[in-house]
Amino acid sequence: MSIDLSFVQAQERVRTLRRPPSNADLLELYALQQQGALGDVEGDRPGVVDFTGQAKYDAWAGKKGIDREGAMQRYVALVERLLVE
Repeated sequence: MSIDLSFVQAQERVRTLRRPPSNADLLELYALQQQGALGDVEGDRPGVVDFTGQAKYDAWAGKKGIDREGAMQRYVALVERLLVE
């Protein structure tokens, strides 16, 4: 199975988690999904009062330089781990 197909399937399967992921896992899922789908983060960091936006931006920026395929593989592995917890 190609990593692209596995990535798409993981994005669908993450919605079936039995319990909500921790905030740290949610940020990791977001960052890896964005890096896998779009590549490195672009644009300015959100403003001081947008705490959620800053956290998401920072998480994604922390993945800078990871190639898209690597981010997809890490995303799939994280979803698989969360599904068995």
